[in-house]
Amino acid sequence: MNKNAKIYVAGHRGLVGSAVMKNLIQKGYTNIITRTHKELDLTDTVKVASFFAEEQPEYVFLAAAKVGGIIANNVYRGEFIYDNLMIQNNIVHQSYLSKVKKLLFLGSTCIYPKACPQPMKEDYLLTDVLEYTNEPYAIAKIAGIKLCESYNLQYGTNFISVMPTNLYGPNDNFDLEKSHVLPALMRKVYLGKSLENDNWDAIKNDLNKLPIEGIDGTSSKASILSILGKYGVKFDSEKGVSVEIWGSGRPMREFLWSEDMADACVFIMENRNFNDTFKKGEKAIRNTHINIGTGKDISIADVAKLIKTEIGFEGHFNFNTDKPDGTLKKLTDVTKINSLGWKHQIELDKGIRMLFEWYQA
Repeated sequence: MNKNAKIYVAGHRGLVGSAVMKNLIQKGYTNIITRTHKELDLTDTVKVASFFAEEQPEYVFLAAAKVGGIIANNVYRGEFIYDNLMIQNNIVHQSYLSKVKKLLFLGSTCIYPKACPQPMKEDYLLTDVLEYTNEPYAIAKIAGIKLCESYNLQYGTNFISVMPTNLYGPNDNFDLEKSHVLPALMRKVYLGKSLENDNWDAIKNDLNKLPIEGIDGTSSKASILSILGKYGVKFDSEKGVSVEIWGSGRPMREFLWSEDMADACVFIMENRNFNDTFKKGEKAIRNTHINIGTGKDISIADVAKLIKTEIGFEGHFNFNTDKPDGTLKKLTDVTKINSLGWKHQIELDKGIRMLFEWYQA
């Protein structure tokens, strides 16, 4: 990509999109175009077509998506499949019609089967049933992979799909109803620590920035304690403060710093093409997507301990085994991305420290 090439980052306010923007700017790219959701509804086919016809971007990072944690995925099933299918269909198709030079589509490792062999290789796609709670989202992302693959094979486009593991980092979602496990744990432990210290100014400031079900810093202490209790941050005069964690804490998860993910995305757009994603001479070209991760995993319980240590929380964790664990192990095989010339830089303990500093700021 030339430094003055017109680059469209879809989803530039999200976790990955904002990190991609930061990476591009740091590397000297000067012609980046964006649109907020209010400016452009990516599920609207007519509006997306008009945008591409007018702007004619040369490169596209498709980081826009409807995302959420285990609760949101399971409850808003229709929204998750419809919105994601529409977003990616519109952008990929218009990229083809506008003769975009290269597109990068971002998915998720939830595309792999529930009982997938570990670590998860790209070739394990579509070999068994999916995890039920996030099946609609996973199916949408699988469709995105196949859309890119199929357009490449039929039309000669250069669309590459990357599947990141669990991401965390600046601009993460800390909404306790819809966030992923690591930012949700961090916020709950932070609120728990504030309760321990009887620091109501910190609690009220936190809720003013991000209210929970309409409860903000102006609400009564009783209302605040009630809503915190509902989301697992509980105060007991005898036992002290506890933080609830869904499930047993045993599931193993892999976490990747979002700015590492962004670096991988820009690296691929600068240095690799669709033809680099499969072996030459293959008759059936499939599974051309690329896993992006660390190749290392950790239990949810141990992640909680790292966060507890970083924040200085002295209370205890309550593992609610009545709640689902989800898949017990999800570890990506990163052989492919490593062979293409990229490897992660930020380890989890450092990343948690960096994220907490960002959250406090």
